[in-house]
Amino acid sequence: MARKKQPLKSKPKPMLDAWFENAGITQEEAITDTLEKNYLPYAMSVIISRALPEIDGFKPSHRKLLYTMYKMGLLNGQRTKSANVVGQTMRLNPHGDQAIYETMVRLTRANECLLHAYVDSKGNFGKHYSRDMAFAASRYTEVKLAPICEALFSEIDKQTVDFVPNYDNTMLEPSLLPATFPSILVNANMGIAVSMASNICPFNLAELCETCIALIKNPEHDILSTLKGPDFPSGGFLLYDESELRKVYETGRGSLKLRSKWNYDKSAGCIEITEIPYTTTLESIKDKITELSKAGKLKEITYARDEIDVNGFRLAIDVKRNTDVEKLMQKLFRLTPLQDSFGCNFNILIGNTPKVMGIREILTEWLLFRQDCVKRRIHFDLAKKKEKLHLLLGLQKILSDIDKTIKIIRETNQELQVLENLINGFGLDEIQANYVSEIKLKHLNQEYILNKISDIDKLKAEILDMEDILANPARIKKIIMQELKATAKKYGQPRKTMFYHATESDELLLEDETPDYAVHFFLTKDGYFKKITPLSLRMGGEQKLKEEDAIIQQLEGTNKTELLFFTNQAQVYKIRASAFDDCKASLLGDYIPVKLGFEENEKMICMITTTDYSGKLIFIFENGKIAKIPLSAYMTKTNRKKLTNAFCDKSKILKIFYLLQDTEILLRSDSNKAILMHTGLIPEKATRNSQGIQVMTLKEKQKIISAEIPSPEQLASLVCYHVQNIPATGKLAKNLEDANQLFLI
Repeated sequence: MARKKQPLKSKPKPMLDAWFENAGITQEEAITDTLEKNYLPYAMSVIISRALPEIDGFKPSHRKLLYTMYKMGLLNGQRTKSANVVGQTMRLNPHGDQAIYETMVRLTRANECLLHAYVDSKGNFGKHYSRDMAFAASRYTEVKLAPICEALFSEIDKQTVDFVPNYDNTMLEPSLLPATFPSILVNANMGIAVSMASNICPFNLAELCETCIALIKNPEHDILSTLKGPDFPSGGFLLYDESELRKVYETGRGSLKLRSKWNYDKSAGCIEITEIPYTTTLESIKDKITELSKAGKLKEITYARDEIDVNGFRLAIDVKRNTDVEKLMQKLFRLTPLQDSFGCNFNILIGNTPKVMGIREILTEWLLFRQDCVKRRIHFDLAKKKEKLHLLLGLQKILSDIDKTIKIIRETNQELQVLENLINGFGLDEIQANYVSEIKLKHLNQEYILNKISDIDKLKAEILDMEDILANPARIKKIIMQELKATAKKYGQPRKTMFYHATESDELLLEDETPDYAVHFFLTKDGYFKKITPLSLRMGGEQKLKEEDAIIQQLEGTNKTELLFFTNQAQVYKIRASAFDDCKASLLGDYIPVKLGFEENEKMICMITTTDYSGKLIFIFENGKIAKIPLSAYMTKTNRKKLTNAFCDKSKILKIFYLLQDTEILLRSDSNKAILMHTGLIPEKATRNSQGIQVMTLKEKQKIISAEIPSPEQLASLVCYHVQNIPATGKLAKNLEDANQLFLI
């Protein structure tokens, strides 16, 4: 029998019409609205819930892992396979097993990443100082919580911190850990969020606890006197630069210089590196040494090898006979990661708000957090003691007539009426009556009850003491100080990173091994610099310049010439010509403000070249004063790139001349007066920022508008402006021709 064909069901026509009507139509939306709706929530999630640490010293991934291990009983128990911990942690952390395991690796003692490891480990967890030393899979390694974690979790079950639901609302997790020490500064912590980052260096636990105690006693305490400086797990040496340390302590930002620890085995002709900066790796050091050796810059080194064993880190560098080891190490520190910097950026979440803080502010915030934890712990213990006292007071009431208690219980027909009869018989409340009714029959005797209620007076005294603590902030601070002392005594360890002080020999300019050859220097009005060899200059065509730019200085020198760039902010930037690449006339060259890192609104005045710092500088100011400073005043024994107070900034600088010998200078004011004077009249000053002496007398609001060194041919026509003594008023130009002549010179 043929089946009747059913008509296809279709959507109602109005719905289809609406769909086809809007198909393929794009709706315009402001990009700011799109970013706000789509990107901003992601950025906030990364900042608040992933990348930045909170005041307890942990990111969410660290906290979830450690709390899981605590709930697994790994604080005092035996080690378990890392895979078990990773699996359990996924109940709190949904980011995958590999991400969780990598987080665990960094927290282990074996990895040597943390000054105080939170995870006691067994197996291969790689090394922080090695890029290529991979960690074993989680099924092979074993972990448990390190003893110091007792200071993190000892109060967590006493409602000292808030608990929040996990990602699927199946269990609770702590929002913070109630650490009894400022863990935020004890271990290194780095995170990169959206548009911001954090990089916190570690400090010695004992020094940090001592500093916290000192701050509690005196909020104006000098932190540097007790917290000497960062203490890195990799050891090494830290340059003790007090000004930079104070900057880091006050602002939370700065750069700290780290140096490797080494010794020289003369019999083996080998330099042994035993500790390296925390910020570098063994492989990067070896690669850099190999690269420089191939380039011929480290001819003293024959071989560098890794000799890491069970005794720890060791990098051996074989050197040739008769090598000046001290000089070689200075070169290695300058050219390789054997000396590196740690960039501090103390960006921490405070109440879900990222904030860059100095040490004092961080410790103040931690002390406020810790005070809250102590108060909440005392409130919890107080409630428990009050509850116990309440029960014992009920037990005390039945002591007067135990027989009556037994009779009430025995003669009550229904179980539900026992509590009501006890309440009526002794004046108990429901909680006390329930406690009495649950006492075993064998304990309903005078001896048992007397032993129990003997704690009443003690409980009352403890309750009064706790209430006094809660009402007295000074007592809470005293408790925190006692806990800090106990923590420092129990977990403190000797400093690993020692200090070294910069000496002249540390920063002496090493012999420049770059080739020395003749070059031409070109500087433009807009700040572009070219270093061109004579051959390239002869073969090259027209100089390429930006529109409306022009060459203002053209000098000859060598590849080892020192270049000094003076700016309008009374600063001078020093750099070797060899730091610039050889250029061609057809290129724009290097942009000096970017190359040398000029500050905002800083502009270049002139460029001075020298090889021996001989000669003098003549600084001409608009107020009519001139200062003569020997160029040797700008020569430094250390390799400093920038000098401040390069000249006096009390009046605007008009021009700077570099002279090998005294000469005549023509000055002209805006009142159309001019003087021609010999620079021998100006006494030489040893101080760079000297104001100089008045050479031209000016009326109020008048200023010098031009300064030039006339050529010998021009001097004959300018002799009428010559002066023998200074200061001088100058001679008025009699006609426009004189004025133009003066202006064009």
